[in-house]
Amino acid sequence: MNKPTLVILAAGMGSRYGGMKQIDGVGSHGEPIIEFSIYDAKEAGFGKVVLIIRKEHEAAFRKALTDKIEPHMEVEFAYQDMSDIPADITVPEGREKPWGTTHALLACRNIVHEPFAIINADDFYGKDAYKVIYDFLTTEVSDGHYAMVGYPCMNTLTDHGTVTRGICEKDENGNLTHIVEVKEIARKDGHAIYKDGEEWKPLADDTLVSMNFWGFTPAVFKDCEAIFDNFIHTEIKENPMKCEHVIPTAVGELVQNNKCTVKMLSSNDRWFGVTYKEDKPLVVARIQEMKDLGVYPDVLWK
Repeated sequence: MNKPTLVILAAGMGSRYGGMKQIDGVGSHGEPIIEFSIYDAKEAGFGKVVLIIRKEHEAAFRKALTDKIEPHMEVEFAYQDMSDIPADITVPEGREKPWGTTHALLACRNIVHEPFAIINADDFYGKDAYKVIYDFLTTEVSDGHYAMVGYPCMNTLTDHGTVTRGICEKDENGNLTHIVEVKEIARKDGHAIYKDGEEWKPLADDTLVSMNFWGFTPAVFKDCEAIFDNFIHTEIKENPMKCEHVIPTAVGELVQNNKCTVKMLSSNDRWFGVTYKEDKPLVVARIQEMKDLGVYPDVLWK
């Protein structure tokens, strides 16, 4: 069997961050978070990385990232194209927002032919998470039997605003039973809260959430294509400029319809990321601390 592939969602616009946070440097040599993710995946045993980007950003990604990685690991680009939608649907005039991560996932449906993990470009998941998902992808994954690496909600919040998270529930066998996207979750007085309508309610700090770290086989593409097709035919009429479909929602639908099982995996490492520019100093400090402790070499690719 071919080695698993790492797929990275890197086509987002970063509106809350105010720029291309996917390749914004956080390491001592200007390394973005995504570079540490690729390094961790290579060490875990992954054979290739596929970056899902917008075509117009390719030159920037090559300069900032892939030119130095390609001598050490195979790299391919997949392009999230706004016009890659059913033939009877027209992109609304003036729309710039991508169609969401389910649509982004489909951008690599003709490139990835082996079991794969998929992650966000701007999330730091930790070395252990890649080892855990690699073990699953090489020993257990099958068509319709997938996995997700989850994190306690409180460990994924920022002090600088709200975040969107997929709230998860699992059964006694450790399989995902329900996942719902909650768009406004925040930290207040050291605890997690979420917005329900106009009211803020408490959320258990250890609530398991999805950070878009999934393990799939290529069979997922066909199922997600059907889900996205149904979504866009419905929502393009209701919210033509901003409607989007995300992977947690797609997986939740597959689980509810008994089309797949999703094993809930956990990592010993702590997640962190850069949702807002104000998050960056903390990320920079944590990366440097790990270099100082020898978790990472000073220069990743030698």
